[in-house]
Amino acid sequence: MKLKKILGGLLAGLAIFTAPLSSQAATRDEIAAINVVTAADFQYWNADSPTLKKIINFVEDVTNPNSPNFIPVGDRVATFDMDGTFYCETAPIYFQESMFFYRALEDKSYNAPKEMVNFANKIKPKVYNKTGLTKAESDKYIKYLTKAYAGMTDEEYRAYVRNFMQTNEYGLTNLKRGEAFYLPMVEIISYLSNNDFDVFIDSACGVSTTRELIGDIFPIRYDRIIGSDFVYTSTGMGKDKPENHFFDRRKEKIVISGEPVIENGKTRKIFSILNQIGKKPVLAFGNSSGDLGMFEYTLQQNKYRSEVFYVLCDDTERELGNPSRAEKEIANAAKRGYNTISMKNDWKTIYGDNVRREK
Repeated sequence: MKLKKILGGLLAGLAIFTAPLSSQAATRDEIAAINVVTAADFQYWNADSPTLKKIINFVEDVTNPNSPNFIPVGDRVATFDMDGTFYCETAPIYFQESMFFYRALEDKSYNAPKEMVNFANKIKPKVYNKTGLTKAESDKYIKYLTKAYAGMTDEEYRAYVRNFMQTNEYGLTNLKRGEAFYLPMVEIISYLSNNDFDVFIDSACGVSTTRELIGDIFPIRYDRIIGSDFVYTSTGMGKDKPENHFFDRRKEKIVISGEPVIENGKTRKIFSILNQIGKKPVLAFGNSSGDLGMFEYTLQQNKYRSEVFYVLCDDTERELGNPSRAEKEIANAAKRGYNTISMKNDWKTIYGDNVRREK
């Protein structure tokens, strides 16, 4: 651990001179190079941020063997939501949902069913103007999010995600979708990883989408990236149930069935923690009602010191912030015992100084 910290500190110091990220939107390579070992290594948080001080205090306290709050290495579990927590969800919606509109309406290689095209054209203005969908429209939207990729192998789907990552974010300048990471939150994940926390992503986004989007950004193994599950099938399965089918590698492929995803949100995030992590987090980071189950579970009868942090999208110049929503979230966080992270007040930059809200 001492050698790891020394080497990490040297790399972090070198990064200060070789990667001035705040002058532009950071590239994926620059984001991946962010390395925070100690409190002195943070570059993208305001120095007087009380929230950053609380995070640092927590880490220094629970990693100190002489502290009554010391947490053994194997129990230092931190969970993070993705969209809106360390990656953009406001431009104008989640990555996966934006990709559906591209697939249905712009992808020349895909012959989208007429019904899908008509539906996408109908709801796109509502989604982009954030005027809200009916329940029936929302249900149909979720159905089409996977139906649009039916028959793709996982490798083909992830290649599709990589290509879509090259497109420009909506409503923000100088930013590609594959670069839309909140630099201050990348620093937090790096800081925790370098202090022997096991960091897990617990997202409602599809797991294959999430793994491809962040796989070369964070030092997080794929088995620690949890998300909504695609329903797969085999091209030779027919009417067999999976448990009765013998897969023949010479004749068959495993492909996306097109059935709706098994969504990993709200209370299901708790089930994911139980089934795939097996230990209660001591830290949890999120940004919406979909993360409250994870928050409440983290704080419920935890045998260790524990904290949760709610990211507020309240910046209307460097992001597509919603201050009125943020005020409501602050009030709820105070009532529930959550800490809040303000994009506007806590962060020096979000994506880089040349990334601004389009006028």
